[in-house]
Amino acid sequence: MILTADYHTHTKYSDGKNTVLENVTRAKDLGLREIGITEHGYSHLFFGIHRRETDKFIREIREAERITGVKALVGIESNIRGKSGLCDLKETDYEKFDIYLAGIHVCIHYDKMKDMQLGWGSWLRANLNRKPSKKLIQYTTETYINAVKNNPIDVLTHINFLCFSNPVEVAKCCRDYGTYLEISSKKTHLTDEELAAVADTGVRFVINSDAHWTDRIGDCKLAEEQILRVGIPLDRIDNIDGKLPNFRFAEYKKRHL
Repeated sequence: MILTADYHTHTKYSDGKNTVLENVTRAKDLGLREIGITEHGYSHLFFGIHRRETDKFIREIREAERITGVKALVGIESNIRGKSGLCDLKETDYEKFDIYLAGIHVCIHYDKMKDMQLGWGSWLRANLNRKPSKKLIQYTTETYINAVKNNPIDVLTHINFLCFSNPVEVAKCCRDYGTYLEISSKKTHLTDEELAAVADTGVRFVINSDAHWTDRIGDCKLAEEQILRVGIPLDRIDNIDGKLPNFRFAEYKKRHL
């Protein structure tokens, strides 16, 4: 299993340790064909990229691409802000971005007060090893599904990491709308049993490092170990062994912008 592209990396523009050029240079050294520079979204209270920085961010990515010859994608790991599926990447932002990742995080501006359970409520339950209620699982499941239905998201990141949903129902929605599920090589976010059930839906996957420093870019060890344990067919993973994904966001922009 050889990684073709790593679509989830962070730099100093959010909570990463390195510059854009250092990330893209590392991708070149590893022989990757593409790399996504995907900072935390605008609504993050501490680590999100600021809108005023976006143009400078884009210029640095284009310059790094020119210097290295590696395709570098202007990206974001947008925050899902509430049950409505609202994300902090607005349609007016779309022209500036190449790749659209989204996930549930804490420390963000939530859409409504009750949406805080997606972040802080779930985070506390996970860290205290408290079983989530059926109501919370349903709430989070509907949040993921509405986000996928209402936004042209390319990849849902680390679903169920410190939050609780029915991953099979989320996977079915991703399958139907053309959104990839990430298998993170930074942290295990689904059990083997959950990942096997998700794979049975027919959803397609990408492996990402979620690297916050250059040494982790292209690292797929943790994900590869789980994939082999579970027995996911490698032809269902679209950024390995020379393959590149067909991303939904680019198609949406061709049709609508």
